[in-house]
Amino acid sequence: MNISSAIFDRSAPDLDSCPDESLPEFAFIGRSNVGKSSLLNMLSGRKDLARVSTTPGHTKLINFFTMNKTWRLVDLPGYGFAQVARKDRSKFNRAVAEYLKLRTSLCCVFALIDSGLPPQKLDIEFVEWLISNSVPFVLVFTKIDAVAPATVQKNIEAFKECISPWFEKLPEIHTCSATMKHGRTELLTVIEKALIEAYAESGPLLDASETSAEDPPAAVRKVSNRPQGKRPNPARPW
Repeated sequence: MNISSAIFDRSAPDLDSCPDESLPEFAFIGRSNVGKSSLLNMLSGRKDLARVSTTPGHTKLINFFTMNKTWRLVDLPGYGFAQVARKDRSKFNRAVAEYLKLRTSLCCVFALIDSGLPPQKLDIEFVEWLISNSVPFVLVFTKIDAVAPATVQKNIEAFKECISPWFEKLPEIHTCSATMKHGRTELLTVIEKALIEAYAESGPLLDASETSAEDPPAAVRKVSNRPQGKRPNPARPW
C-alpha cells in the first residue's frame, strides 16, 4: 500500500463528536510512552502527522486522519496516563471505550506493547477488555531497536503465555521500530487486507492500494470476523 495523502480531519472528545462512519477506520492505542506517535508518523510517511512529545500521555482526544481519501487512521489516547486527574482520566477512558465498542466503521485496533518490558498489568487488562468486548485487534510490539533481540523475543513469549488461556488461536502479532523503519510494510498490509474485506462486504470491490480515488465508497459495515476468544471478565477496566 502506498500512502499518497494523509489529512487531519478532527479531534473528538467523545463518540458524538467523531466524523461520520462512511470510511473504514484503523485505531492505534497503547500505554503512555509506547512510541505511538513515532509509529503513526512512520506509517504515514510524514514526520508531523502525530505530534511526538517528551511528556507521556500527550494525546487526550480521539484524533482522525483521512488516508488516501479511502480510510481513516485513528490516534487514540494512551491508557494509564498518571498525570491526568482521576475525573479527567475516567472521562477520556469512557470516550475511548465507547469508540471501541460502538464505532461501526472500526475495522481493527492495533494494540501497541513496549517490547522492552515484561508483560505489564495494564496491557494484559486492556487485551482482556478487547476480547471480552469482541473488538478485533492485532498486537504490535514497539521499539524493538531499543533492546536486544533476545529480550524482545523473551518478552513477546511471556506476553503470549499470559494471554493464551483466552484464545484457541492467538491474535496476529507484529514488531516495529520507527527508528529503523521496521514493520511499516507488514502493518500497512494488515490494513490493506482488512480494507479489501470491508469493501467486499459493502459493495463493489475497491483496490485498497489505489491512491487516486476521488469519491470514497458508501458506508462500510463492520467487519464480521470478530475475535472469538474465551471471553474473560468483561467488567474489568484497563
